Amino acid sequence: MAQRPTAPRGRNPEQTGQAAWMATEKVNAELFTLTYGAIVRQVLHDYEDCVEDVNKKLDSMGFDIGCRLVEDFLAKTSTTRCGDFKETAEVVAKVGLRLFLGIGTRVGEWNPEGTECVITLDTNPLADFVELPEKYRDLSFSQMLCGVIRGALEMVSVRVTCEWARDALRGGDGYAIRLL
Repeated sequence: MAQRPTAPRGRNPEQTGQAAWMATEKVNAELFTLTYGAIVRQVLHDYEDCVEDVNKKLDSMGFDIGCRLVEDFLAKTSTTRCGDFKETAEVVAKVGLRLFLGIGTRVGEWNPEGTECVITLDTNPLADFVELPEKYRDLSFSQMLCGVIRGALEMVSVRVTCEWARDALRGGDGYAIRLL
């Protein structure tokens, strides 16, 4: 049985994320985006277009996915234990999001205590080809991503609230997730 390649062990999240991304088999991004869109549409149908309930369901689905993805993340990256929340946020942003979505990110807007930050996404592949009709203006289309981050962090004993700080689909200037 062949071993899966893993990213090298190291403390630089940017390099670790890039190495993990390069060592991973890729899924067609458009197929992934369209599949995600179909999931959101089905949840809208199941909850009879109740946007508040759909946002909660997408978050819950993401949480369940994050709980499972953390094992894959740890297996592929051989990441060392993070020392504090700042380091954890850097690893989530620069390793986790790069590994699973192939996107670049920046972490900033820290509060003075170092307990809250914003992860700014260079792109949001979940929102490619998406325009929200007016009746869904309050839909957090990519809410599943917040749930994934929350679920993965909870599995390593880090409890966070995760919410969209900026969402271009809802009139924001790009995509950014607040961790607190």
